[in-house]
Amino acid sequence: MKENKISVEINKPASDVFRFTINPSNTTKWIEEIKKEETNEWPVKVGSIYKNVDIFGKWSVYVLVRFKENRMFELLSEDKNYHVRYTYTPISETKSHLEYYEWVDEGNLQHPFSQEVLSNLKRTIEQ
Repeated sequence: MKENKISVEINKPASDVFRFTINPSNTTKWIEEIKKEETNEWPVKVGSIYKNVDIFGKWSVYVLVRFKENRMFELLSEDKNYHVRYTYTPISETKSHLEYYEWVDEGNLQHPFSQEVLSNLKRTIEQ
């Protein structure tokens, strides 16, 4: 599989969902496979670096390559092969749609997100 696109509706404003998901201190609250995530600066901007470590102790590094506050952000892996884009669309003042789109230029996705990961995000942020 070269690409994976999944989405979820969340009972929170798009701006709240955006702020929650872009903040590295929240990542471990909804992605069980990630044990720690950090950035080189806060607030983040194009060029900021995200680093995370998974449950197996493997570190991954990403650069923030696209950023539209409360609308979208995109990360690119250090080897420039893996891309992930989060897109936020308001449905109402209290509800939003999040699209998670990940893809690789070469090879196949190693660990694509499942719908369960986004369902976990929904449960976590709506609490």
